[in-house]
Amino acid sequence: MITMTDPATHVAERYERARARPEAWIELRPQGAVAAELAATLGRAAAGQELPLAGLLVAVKGNIDVAGIATTAACPAYAYQPAQDATAVARLRAAGAVVLGATNLDQFATGLVGTRSPYGPVRHATDATCISGGSSSGSAVAVALGVADLALGTDTAGSGRVPAAFHGLYGIKPTRGTVSAAGVVPACRSLDVVTVMSADLDVAEAALAVMAGPDRRDPLSRAGEAVTLPARARIGVPLPGRLGDLAPGWAEAFDAETTRWAASGAEPVPVDITVLLEVATMLYDGAFVAERYAAVGAFVDAHPDDVDPVVGGIIARAKEIPAWRLFQDQERLDQAAVVARELFSRVDAVLLPTTTEHPTLAAVAAEPIAVNSRLGRFTNFANLLDLAALAYPAGTVDGLPFGAQLVAPAFTDHGLAALVRGLP
Repeated sequence: MITMTDPATHVAERYERARARPEAWIELRPQGAVAAELAATLGRAAAGQELPLAGLLVAVKGNIDVAGIATTAACPAYAYQPAQDATAVARLRAAGAVVLGATNLDQFATGLVGTRSPYGPVRHATDATCISGGSSSGSAVAVALGVADLALGTDTAGSGRVPAAFHGLYGIKPTRGTVSAAGVVPACRSLDVVTVMSADLDVAEAALAVMAGPDRRDPLSRAGEAVTLPARARIGVPLPGRLGDLAPGWAEAFDAETTRWAASGAEPVPVDITVLLEVATMLYDGAFVAERYAAVGAFVDAHPDDVDPVVGGIIARAKEIPAWRLFQDQERLDQAAVVARELFSRVDAVLLPTTTEHPTLAAVAAEPIAVNSRLGRFTNFANLLDLAALAYPAGTVDGLPFGAQLVAPAFTDHGLAALVRGLP
């Protein structure tokens, strides 16, 4: 539980910080209502009620239902008033967290850049020339500016991890189905994951623990036995030359991170990550992208002028993918999963950069598809292969955060956090 002398002053300070990046928010709740709820929550906790997240302020990505706030998925014409909170939000609130509002995102959670929104491109928290990263763009900025203590995002292709990495945050992409997606506007329903990001790994883990668990509202939600990873873990490190092109200084930063893991007592193990990179290309270049049309395609067809043109183009093209291609790609994925299991039989987790570069807004405007595609090189495969992932801060390059990530088999979520917590 967070303690404070004056909830009203505490909230006022947070709202003042929010003014630095107003485009990060689609809707902020009234300041007075937030302060009153925070005071009441702290009072209940002080009276002995078990509220593990009491005092924490949370930002919620705008495709996740919050009762009393319109869910837009960054498309005003799509907006609806949810009758109840998404399950993840309800569980956070039941644990004492107080919702600040809904954050901006790449429309319909389609993108890794944070610029595909009629509410405006979300600028990086400290460098306004650079992107925030998407699609959970506003959520990352809200935490990085110290407005929110934690934020919810979603991650189908890396949308929680990429913006977390750009802002020096911890971004937990839990095992698929661990956190209910009930009340979330889907991007790809079978692959979507509700994620959490925070500047404090303990806070992120506490939020995950509260949200996790099966939910009758989500038929894909599930529980599994937590997998503990050894303290002296075998950390897979990509073979030389397998990372491809990285931004200047990033290869050196990753090499330094590999050295840090070795110094921590972990055992670096060279691995061939070809299968991971191949699966990553399947998410958008294959038939799985057709699920985005299943999610919101009918709306996009009916409202072409209300949809971001890049997002609309991606979703509209997915309509033409024949069913046989999905089965063909599913077979390819099944075969790739066998190779991936063999890889993870030799290591406990694989270490990767979270992404490839930190683009400027101008670079994304010039090449919106190409830049976005590059950013997902190390993230797109995780949900297809049913892996857990944790993005974490790994230093800086040219004054901006550099992020690394660990990926590992399903239900290693807390095991990955324990490994990162043990880094020197």
